[in-house]
Amino acid sequence: MSPFRFLSSVFRRRAVTVAGALGAALALTATAAGTATAAPPPAEDRVKPGGAYMGLGTRIHEGAPTDEPSMGPLAPTDGVQGIDVSHWQGAINWTSVRNAGIQFAWIKATEGTSYKDPRFNTNYPAAYHAGVIRGAYHFALPNVSGGATQATYFATNGGGWSRDNLTLPGVLDIEHNPYGAMCYGLSTTQMRTWITDFYNAYKARTGRDVVIYTTASWWNTCTGNWTGMYDKSPLWVAHWTSNATPTLPSGFPTWTVWQYTSTGSVSGVSGNVDRNKFNGSRDRLLALANNTP
Repeated sequence: MSPFRFLSSVFRRRAVTVAGALGAALALTATAAGTATAAPPPAEDRVKPGGAYMGLGTRIHEGAPTDEPSMGPLAPTDGVQGIDVSHWQGAINWTSVRNAGIQFAWIKATEGTSYKDPRFNTNYPAAYHAGVIRGAYHFALPNVSGGATQATYFATNGGGWSRDNLTLPGVLDIEHNPYGAMCYGLSTTQMRTWITDFYNAYKARTGRDVVIYTTASWWNTCTGNWTGMYDKSPLWVAHWTSNATPTLPSGFPTWTVWQYTSTGSVSGVSGNVDRNKFNGSRDRLLALANNTP
């Protein structure tokens, strides 16, 4: 073989080897991308219609990181533990979640008056069959329509209730507006009216007091330190802190549920997930679920 033909043959073999290695690497990348659950995009990329989830407004308006783990460390994971999820968590293995010690979960059902979470109809029954005491939540958009209209939409699309030992009352997620002005352009008087209308319509439809999820800063600012709901709605307070107890909104003497971190980890859920603690025993959680003393 001539020197030129020999060199040509070597170059061809090397080219094939390099091409094969590149092809294998690309195939591996494609396989990983196809099987792994992608991390939720940064908060600024999620504020499209339906993109909101519990705590998103807080992350944006209160300066918590939007594309890195938030500042809230895990509180002690004793007591009755829960999570809250939306479609951003992707596919969830609810049996693994329950086996990890999670006893309750609230699952996003609706937002505003036209959005239904695409994974709600999968998550809601799957959590139930895994033995997780679950409920639904509604992300409020008070600038879109009246409170009664949104409560009706929520109750019709997943936010109902039944005394079956595994269903919690629905949640009104009302917090910093991730799409614009903090208080949605409403005055404190208008916001109080909106919340009252939502509460009344939801109770008329389900017979239950709606749980209110909020932060101290949003509630105090946007409702004007309103005390009008403390004897009606259980409080679910979001406060990502290393303190032993959360800071409460004005007018609420205690908390029923505390969202203590947005960067929790639970078997069965890919990536970060909100972790929550119930203020009481499992018997008290069941009493909340079943509307019993």
